Amino acid sequence: MGLGPYPSIGLAQARKLAFNARELIDSGIDPIEHRKREQAAQVRERDIVTFEMAAQRVYDDLAPGFKNANHSAQWINTLKTYAFPSIGKRRVDQLTTADFADFLKPIWLTKPETASRVRQRCERVMTWRLAHELSTSNPVSAVDALLPKQKSKRDRVAHFPSVPWRELPEVCEKLFGTRRQSVGRQALLFLILTAARSGEVRGATWDEINFKTRIWTIPADRMKAGVQHRVPLSDQGIELLQDRLPFRHGSPWVFSNTGRAPISDMTPTKILRDNKIASDTPGRTATAHGFRSSFRDWASENGYPRGLAERALAHTIQNATEAAYHRTDLLDQRRGMMEAWASTAMKWKSTDSQRE
Repeated sequence: MGLGPYPSIGLAQARKLAFNARELIDSGIDPIEHRKREQAAQVRERDIVTFEMAAQRVYDDLAPGFKNANHSAQWINTLKTYAFPSIGKRRVDQLTTADFADFLKPIWLTKPETASRVRQRCERVMTWRLAHELSTSNPVSAVDALLPKQKSKRDRVAHFPSVPWRELPEVCEKLFGTRRQSVGRQALLFLILTAARSGEVRGATWDEINFKTRIWTIPADRMKAGVQHRVPLSDQGIELLQDRLPFRHGSPWVFSNTGRAPISDMTPTKILRDNKIASDTPGRTATAHGFRSSFRDWASENGYPRGLAERALAHTIQNATEAAYHRTDLLDQRRGMMEAWASTAMKWKSTDSQRE
């Protein structure tokens, strides 16, 4: 067993090291293997990082897989807001379950969705700690034992204020009855006619529209579920898009004021607020997202199968067995339903025509 080079290791130190090695042998321990383990421990010690450093490394690895910039930013920003102030500068190998419970507790009941996401992201970071053999357990796994029980997700779901579907023709007449329509109002009407989400409509591009097949194809990277969604376009939807064509001016977006960017996410909301469009929630103005609920209620009360309505809304099928058997989007079957929905929303227009 080499003890080190001379003169770095002097005679006195060599004697001491030899004596320690013989003691290990007397105890049944191989001094060479013992030294290797100590050196490996020292390397690990140098490589041990703070929680903030570990979180950044995990984020850098995960970032390429996020479906959009918003989701990517939210992942690290929630940790910056809630975790880093408390444990960011602490070494990951020294963190305990109680450390995570301490900063989660203030938001555990008041902001349950946020708290759950922060917990999941912390657990992901500490799993990285396990993978790098900096510990033998994940302290976040047991954090629920130190926190109060949250309400179930079903109990805490907040529904978006929506327009009762029977009142929809009156609301549409109030919003869209004037001859000239702003791009914001056209976007809101397109949202109602297609039962799509606000972000999907605002980000719609002309290359997603096929006038020949009358289909709007939303790519997977713009969908909440990360799956391509096809929307059959009604006569009213096609007419609206044709009205937008003269304002294209080389812009990729269907709904844009300047041609350099889509309309703001606040535009549909402002229209509803400015026109004081009442909802089914007392004291609250209707929301753009709420029209999806209006559509869902209309479909149920008019006898359309659940599967058709859920596909129109691009909802993810939660039951794994059911999802495995539903590999078609039932586009052709949805056409008639979407035509009927558009006719319901625009019923006031046909009434005006009859009066004329």
